Amino acid sequence: MAATLDRLRKECQDFFRKIYVGEDRVLVFGEGAPSAQWMLIGEAPGEQEALQGRPFVGKAGKQLDAFLDALKLDRGALYITNAVKFRPTRISAAGRTVNRAPTQEEIGLWQPWLRREIDAVKPRLIVTLGNTALRAATGDALLIGDAHGRIIEDHDPPVFALYHPAAVIYRRALQDTYQQDLATLRDVMGEMIR
Repeated sequence: MAATLDRLRKECQDFFRKIYVGEDRVLVFGEGAPSAQWMLIGEAPGEQEALQGRPFVGKAGKQLDAFLDALKLDRGALYITNAVKFRPTRISAAGRTVNRAPTQEEIGLWQPWLRREIDAVKPRLIVTLGNTALRAATGDALLIGDAHGRIIEDHDPPVFALYHPAAVIYRRALQDTYQQDLATLRDVMGEMIR
């Protein structure tokens, strides 16, 4: 399993070096248990993730750690990745490099690689974090506002949709909804391991 992911990572790096010739893009591949029961998929790496080469280590990573504590899950027992594996950026009005949402073209370009990553890990459940991850994992035009807090059974493996941890940082009104969704997810996971 680990060898398959290592090979996939190398193929992915080689492929994207050919597409983005001369660009300094840091590939942030997934990490965690190679045969994890639970796979978490986010949107794309941010600044800290690109600097450290690891998913979910910045502000959203702190929210994710709180989420994992609430579920009594060890990060090392999961597999955590993103729908897009490099940091999408733009130049702000102040002239700084800042994050931006991935384009549909970027999501589509990465989608086959995400599917191969899912196939290599073979999780029992995928937990998507936000709209981009939900659409990339399912291939459907679902919206997180409609799909959050429930399991989507007609995918293999099934998908559980959550708001992205960063959404709670920027929209405090989502905190109660997020907590309710986590409680539902805990119940779903409990049922799946019985």
